[in-house]
Amino acid sequence: MAQTATHPAKANLPPENEIWMEGITQDSNQEWRYLKGAAKVQTSEMVISADQIDYNSDTHWAYARGHVHLEHFATGDKLNADHGEYNLETEEGRFYQVDGTSPAKIVSSPWVLSTTNPFYFQAEWAERIKNRYILHHGFVTDCKTPKPWWTFQAPLFDIVPGDRAIARHTIFRLKNVPILYLPFFYRPLGRNPRQSGFLTPNFGHSTIRGWMYGGGYYWAINRSYDLTGVMQYFTVRGPAETFNFRGKPNENSDFNFNFYAVQDKGLLQPNGTLQKQGGEEFQLTARTQILGFTGRLDYSYLSSYLFRQAFSSSFTSAIYSEVSSIGFLQRHFKDDLYTVNIVASRDQLFESITLPGQRANDVILQKLPSLEVFGRDREVVSGPVPVWFSFSASGGLLSRQEPGFQTGWDTERADVQPRVATSFDFKGFSLNPSITFGATDYGKYYALNQTTYTPRTSCGGYATCPPAPSSNVLVSDSNLFRKNADFVLDFRPPPIEKVFVPAKWLHLGEKVKHVIEADATYEYITGIDQFQKIIHFDSTDILSNTNQLTLSVTNRLYRKDKTGAVNEFLTWRVAQARYFDPTFGGAVLPGQRNVVLATDEFSPFAFLDGPRNYSPVVSTLTVNPYTFLSLDWRTNYDPLRRKIVANTYSVGVHHAQYSASVGDTSITTNPLLAPQANQLTFGGSYGSTNRKGWNAAGLFDYDLLLHRRLYEFVQASYNTNCCGFSIQLRRFNLGIRDENQYLFSFSVANIGAFGSLQKQERIF
Repeated sequence: MAQTATHPAKANLPPENEIWMEGITQDSNQEWRYLKGAAKVQTSEMVISADQIDYNSDTHWAYARGHVHLEHFATGDKLNADHGEYNLETEEGRFYQVDGTSPAKIVSSPWVLSTTNPFYFQAEWAERIKNRYILHHGFVTDCKTPKPWWTFQAPLFDIVPGDRAIARHTIFRLKNVPILYLPFFYRPLGRNPRQSGFLTPNFGHSTIRGWMYGGGYYWAINRSYDLTGVMQYFTVRGPAETFNFRGKPNENSDFNFNFYAVQDKGLLQPNGTLQKQGGEEFQLTARTQILGFTGRLDYSYLSSYLFRQAFSSSFTSAIYSEVSSIGFLQRHFKDDLYTVNIVASRDQLFESITLPGQRANDVILQKLPSLEVFGRDREVVSGPVPVWFSFSASGGLLSRQEPGFQTGWDTERADVQPRVATSFDFKGFSLNPSITFGATDYGKYYALNQTTYTPRTSCGGYATCPPAPSSNVLVSDSNLFRKNADFVLDFRPPPIEKVFVPAKWLHLGEKVKHVIEADATYEYITGIDQFQKIIHFDSTDILSNTNQLTLSVTNRLYRKDKTGAVNEFLTWRVAQARYFDPTFGGAVLPGQRNVVLATDEFSPFAFLDGPRNYSPVVSTLTVNPYTFLSLDWRTNYDPLRRKIVANTYSVGVHHAQYSASVGDTSITTNPLLAPQANQLTFGGSYGSTNRKGWNAAGLFDYDLLLHRRLYEFVQASYNTNCCGFSIQLRRFNLGIRDENQYLFSFSVANIGAFGSLQKQERIF
């Protein structure tokens, strides 16, 4: 019996405190009324029907026999019995040979199997005491009867609809086969179904972890806090713990803390030694409002990249080599004209896996903290030549640490960037000039005039990571002052448009509009003459001189359907930059990986290993012509190398219950700039989370250069009208980790799932 539900008012109900009685034959004797043949006793809240009903108006007891049916309008509960007795005033009674239904409590979650089936129950006899039911020697289920897939059987169920269900010595049966014994079973049925209790156990198998067994406990501390703890044991590797602590201290604040750790026994190596790969990681997210400031915190910790690659449960997480943390307080002033941020951050970039006992090979960048002030565009001069003024300013302590080099935690940096802009418009032509004057003061800098750099083949995916200084680079504690002027001129001609009627067989709608947009941006930055001395912390520090012109052309296709709705289904942008200063004011050194802001903003792929006059041609194409088809293609063609140096595409197809996708990412530039890569991914699925019957999904990630499968999985699920079974086979092949996993999950509709296949790792 589920929760209290709100139901539409039934028509033709008796007024409150009035009883209606019906029967083919009716008789009375003082306080007794005898109803026979389609007998019915009805109030504004409930109705009892049976072959025969005897009702006593003094005691308010109704005695029903033969095909007894009881229905409560408020809760939606329906009960059938062979015979029974019920007091209309006290709402108490007993019924025998009982079965019935109650409205389902549907769980709204993309990961939980749900059903609209009512909650079924059966019992030898049942008591109703006001809003409470007690079932004796029966079962409950949300599977269709008479042959349910699963049942909870117990000598006694104590149920309060809309609140909770309690049973002792409960046996969970699957197709009448006993699967699980629970000495005590508690199921919340209310709007706030938080209740402390043990979680269902999980199990699975892995080729390097062995058998995996686990269980957990959920502790509803109070209305504002709860804690979930799960303990697992890997027979080959040792114990693992997962904890989730979350809370909402007040309506403006909440937090969530996740912790995962493995005490690894060690993995046997070919030389006969054990390599321990255990560790810990956690993430704390929080938000609050205080003194008019909005606060956010996202803090992450990882003990080692080796631990993440060895024990992460997802492929995306296992190959992600960054750990980023940030916390800030933000406040807006004068209708968002000014913004103040107090920021602290930490970025840890693992360049490679280090084994126990080896020196860590990572880069750590920190703000400890930083004060930032922004003023958005404000019109200071109006008229035919308007003038807008904006600015940004920041100051704080920064730190950089990497093998062979560290600045210490107290590197000061202050930066201010006032900007003035205007705009000219004439017959659709737009000309927008602006100038920014920058001044930056550093408390420390590289002491050597010509610092020797070691090229990096990897930088943890961090786009602005510069080449590593050679070991033991000296740092000067003197100040370095950098000033610059940045002039930008943006020119946009009016777009070219054409409307045409597409061929009917294309199914693109009634009309299609083709729009061509062009953009030319000239930028000139001067004044930065000590680029090689500047320590790099973030994008502020890779600003360099430049004299460049960037041209782009964008094609857009819009379609209009019969209803008049318009949507863009194709976007293709092609852009290239011309550099009139090929060394960017001396910032670019030949024979090494150079990262400057001008090129980093243009393309996510580094392409400066020496002076150059032209950027690669960057093409970005997105096509969504139909609901069942999507295409994304991004490519960089380098005229200097006369080849495509970076190419990424993905194609997705979806039709009814079928979906498929294919994607490829390849990098073929100079290995000095980025390691060669070419990874191909296939995926496909049939079905959905709540679809009855068979559902299947799979993913295949292959490295064409290493000639090996990096990751693959296949999952098969079968859903009934009230439960589901899922099996997933997963394989990791990351060099340091070669593992097969065999995972299983059993889902009970509207309740949850148990097994080693976690909900965030399932496709269905």
